[in-house]
Amino acid sequence: MSLFNGLSAFPITPANEAGMVDTNALKGLLERLVHARVQSIGLLGSTGTYAFLSRSERKRAVEAAVTQVAGRTPLIVGVAALRTSEAIRLAKDAKETGADALLMAPMSYTPLMDEEVYQHYLAVAAATDLPLCIYNNPGTTNFKFSYKLIERLAKIETIQAIKMPLPADGDFKLELATLRENVPRDFSIGYSGDWGCPRAMLAGADSWYSVVAGILPEATLNLADIAASGNEKKMTEIEAIFKPLWVLFQEFGSLRVTYTIANLLLLTDAKPPLPILPLGKTEQDHIAAALEAFNVL
Repeated sequence: MSLFNGLSAFPITPANEAGMVDTNALKGLLERLVHARVQSIGLLGSTGTYAFLSRSERKRAVEAAVTQVAGRTPLIVGVAALRTSEAIRLAKDAKETGADALLMAPMSYTPLMDEEVYQHYLAVAAATDLPLCIYNNPGTTNFKFSYKLIERLAKIETIQAIKMPLPADGDFKLELATLRENVPRDFSIGYSGDWGCPRAMLAGADSWYSVVAGILPEATLNLADIAASGNEKKMTEIEAIFKPLWVLFQEFGSLRVTYTIANLLLLTDAKPPLPILPLGKTEQDHIAAALEAFNVL
């Protein structure tokens, strides 16, 4: 099975106001994911605030993660950067430090064209022999991958997966069928957007790239396994436990909510990187109430 298949848990990267990573807190978060037996860990994704960290701090985070995980769970490392040359350096850092795979979104201040994105991925994919996952995140990059571009990129040997946003019409089966017509059989298609991903797994998606699994791994893995098994009735029952949390994710952003949960669970006292502000007391109380069903407080 591809290391891009199954539940991939994306933790926060605790850091101080100056952007220095708290490696001890990060190791504690990662150990919980390994213990829960998630299928992979997504380090330095959007939830891992990669865009707010320097190259040296990103490397420190990868070093700490590789040391703590120690090969027990595949480690997928985000290497997105504005410049192709910097993304190449980050990919090489990840490879040299011991990452198992790479994840990259097409970051840009200036809107990119398809050929520019293709050449960007081609260069980064050629920089190492690590498998690479396309991160299709138009909500933050303002770039949406066309099916034609995905087909081109999937022909590059080391590009082996894509992390998709939830389809606007909610029709996972149609989108999966369309994508699979044009990519290799072993190319992994997964989704992010926790509130829709159980349905994606039920429809046959290969993977769930999950923010909530980065902080509540056991419960999320249980839901993912049931969804992947095709048991819609049981999935719906368990999904109901998560729904108050999904509402908060959608209202306040999963990043802010996840930092609050990490603080409530005493896993770290780190706050989101400024200018992102921590949530106030009222919102924290709502999050605590949503966590009661998980029996973690």
